[in-house]
Amino acid sequence: MQRGSELALSARHERALRARGAVEHGRGHFPWIVLLHVLWPPALIAEVEFAGARPGPTWPVWFAVLLIAQGLRVASIHALGERWTTRIWVLPGVAPVRRGPYRWLRHPNYLAVALELAAAPMLFGAWRTALLATLANAALMAVRIPIEARAVHGAGAGTDPAPRAPAP
Repeated sequence: MQRGSELALSARHERALRARGAVEHGRGHFPWIVLLHVLWPPALIAEVEFAGARPGPTWPVWFAVLLIAQGLRVASIHALGERWTTRIWVLPGVAPVRRGPYRWLRHPNYLAVALELAAAPMLFGAWRTALLATLANAALMAVRIPIEARAVHGAGAGTDPAPRAPAP
């Protein structure tokens, strides 16, 4: 349900961004991200059902990490507002968001996803799913993040996509 509501929100934001002149970047890698997110839940279920994965004594730690990831995701979506989408849409001439978790982290939403892809399987002792999803996500982010940085830089939104520390 969460992913479905996020996809609906993303589609609404994409329509609004297009209407304001936003340009999409990095379409080629997006189907691979979708594939990872489609295969991840059944892989987790299969590892529990057929490979005998069971929660270990560290499950409370993984549950806490999962809750932190969810909070970071919500904060990221809130901070980006209408500019949050599952794809890379950039408004020409508009500066990167520097509020919420974006004050301290360059890609808090990507961090939230990475934490979730590892923590949810580990909560159930499904280390194989956690490992494979983490490696696949790292490879995809190695492609996506530079595309996003070039898109933001090329849009005239500033030369430094990194967040700035708050003034003392």
